[in-house]
Amino acid sequence: MISDSNGELDSPLALNQTRLPSLIALRCFEAAARFENFTRAAEALHLTHGAISRAVRMLEDDLGVALFERRSRRVFLTQAGRTLAQAVNEVLAVMQRATSELRASARQQRRWVVSCEPTLLMRWLIPRWPAFQAKYPDRDIHLVAGGGAFSFNSGIDLAIRRDDFPLPDGYHAEYLFSEKVGPVCRPDNVTDWFSPAENGLSLRTVAPRLHSRTRLSAWQTWSVVTQHPLHDNSGQTFEHFYFSLQAAVAGLGVAIGPWQLVRDDIASGVLAAPLGFVEEGSCYCLLSPSPLFPDTFQADLLAWLRAMA
Repeated sequence: MISDSNGELDSPLALNQTRLPSLIALRCFEAAARFENFTRAAEALHLTHGAISRAVRMLEDDLGVALFERRSRRVFLTQAGRTLAQAVNEVLAVMQRATSELRASARQQRRWVVSCEPTLLMRWLIPRWPAFQAKYPDRDIHLVAGGGAFSFNSGIDLAIRRDDFPLPDGYHAEYLFSEKVGPVCRPDNVTDWFSPAENGLSLRTVAPRLHSRTRLSAWQTWSVVTQHPLHDNSGQTFEHFYFSLQAAVAGLGVAIGPWQLVRDDIASGVLAAPLGFVEEGSCYCLLSPSPLFPDTFQADLLAWLRAMA
């Protein structure tokens, strides 16, 4: 014969002993225990004082013990209350860690959309992108071309832009690198289009200058920064900046080349920069809808971009 004191696993008594209290009531109790004040607990959880009081009373009735001692409109944890508060805090801490890890994992596994100005994307970012993929093989990132103003509501998570337009309120910008520019052309055209000067070389007036509709003031900006006079603004104009640089590679003339966009061509000997490069006052930034936090995909990408610059 089995003693009644052992009970059955599925008996009402056993089920009652293993049944957990209401999680909502426990959450209310945790706040009340933390402050030892029902009003402050209600404010923290955006509930009413009465809701906190009823939840605690329901929990006390369920457990059969007093969790608070009520004196002169104040409440104090009893020994039973302190025991339960410690257990609830430990469980909530475990749950918070688990949910944070799951959210971080979900963020790592989702596809991120990064928008980048077209010429920078083609001539600087894509050639270096295999290095990022090798370092972060688990990141699913989709690169898209886009320039100027944009909205994060259009499916873009991050954007790389030159700071030549006002940022909307709430956008966060992280500096990547300053824009440095200089005249570039094919190496075999240097002697034809540049002449010796007191401090090196000077651009000849006969040199055909290449322009882009997306940066119509590029030559004028360079002239102002370097104090190098330009006699006129003649020359061939292309629809996009990338085309003007390709025209320089083809030997059609001299283009204003930003350092980051032509550095690979200069390193390989495709282009030459006889007058070097100067900072022209703008910079590139990584834009996000909120500040970047450490140990996130956004922070990793920012650090990598800065290292590549």
